[in-house]
Amino acid sequence: MTTVSPGRIPDLDTPALLLDIRKVQRNASTMVQRCQDMGVSLRPHMKTHKTIEAGEIMTNGTKRHIVVSTLAEAEFYAGAGFDDVLFATPLTQDKVQRCARLVTQLEQFHVMIDSSAGLDAIKSTPLSGKQWSVFLKVDCGYGRAGVSHDSVEGVELVRSVVSTPGVQFAGLYAHCGDSYHSDSPQEVKAVGHRTAQNILTFAARLKQEGIECPTVSIGSTPTCSQPADSMGQLTEVHPGNYIFYDVQQSLLGSCTLEDIAVQVMTRVIGHYPGKNHMLVDCGWTALSLHSFGQLPTGFGIIDGHPELKLSSMTQEVGKVHAVEGTLDFDKYPIGTVLKILPYHACATACMHPRYYVHSGEDIVAVWEPCRGW
Repeated sequence: MTTVSPGRIPDLDTPALLLDIRKVQRNASTMVQRCQDMGVSLRPHMKTHKTIEAGEIMTNGTKRHIVVSTLAEAEFYAGAGFDDVLFATPLTQDKVQRCARLVTQLEQFHVMIDSSAGLDAIKSTPLSGKQWSVFLKVDCGYGRAGVSHDSVEGVELVRSVVSTPGVQFAGLYAHCGDSYHSDSPQEVKAVGHRTAQNILTFAARLKQEGIECPTVSIGSTPTCSQPADSMGQLTEVHPGNYIFYDVQQSLLGSCTLEDIAVQVMTRVIGHYPGKNHMLVDCGWTALSLHSFGQLPTGFGIIDGHPELKLSSMTQEVGKVHAVEGTLDFDKYPIGTVLKILPYHACATACMHPRYYVHSGEDIVAVWEPCRGW
């Protein structure tokens, strides 16, 4: 939801999350064009930003064909007129009633399973006048969740889905989470290729069994930002982080630092020459601890100040040292504004109740994200 703008960036209290609207729009249009060039459908993931406005931008205004990671997100987007929503977390019995309401409310709402328990949850709640639409979560090498791509059990589970009255098999879905462990763009492409080949082979096995697979979907921002040629054989891809990007993505080759649309604005609040550090009003509740401070510049990159290191954080404050030598305190008077490029935009965005959207120094909107589960 957009709320009234406060004016200009210097007027903001800190810490504050800043979004560069031009970069957001450029990142979205670049991914749309990339998918068109590959000949695959884009089903963008909403989990990074969890806002109506970014969802509209990522779907090019259609408000259709999205992925969410929580039912709070699903209900949030459904209430704002979005449709064709995939809840991409394995379904359990405690969530089936909320899902049933969404199936009834929307033209298309899809759930995901990776076990017979998930199918049993669906069977426990038959629908009147509608069918359950079910994706199968597939493990293509990441190892977090899903049926193994080469397992007999996976084929058997799909067979059970298609034989269940009131249930429609929607397709296969895999996350390329192992791309985040890559050391080079070549490794990222190799993960994308391997994941695509594994899930396509699974779909071919289903076809041999007489089971059509309407959708074959894989995704992660690294693999979709530098896609392998074989990904063009898929039906769709489902990246999400690309709308903001972050330092982690730049290290993986997904983007440059110039593509990162999100910053955390903070101010210098204390000088401690005897300890050779200054304090800023950005702690882990404004940035997250995701990088564990392992970057040469600490927990993030202080934009325009390669000489500075965000070396540690407690709940509401952070310590800043010089990367090398003694800190020149005269360059950073108390009240000085610093802007931090986050290591992981998803984790950082989750820390903020509103995002200040700017064009240049002007705040053009304030976006309020969905929260909760």
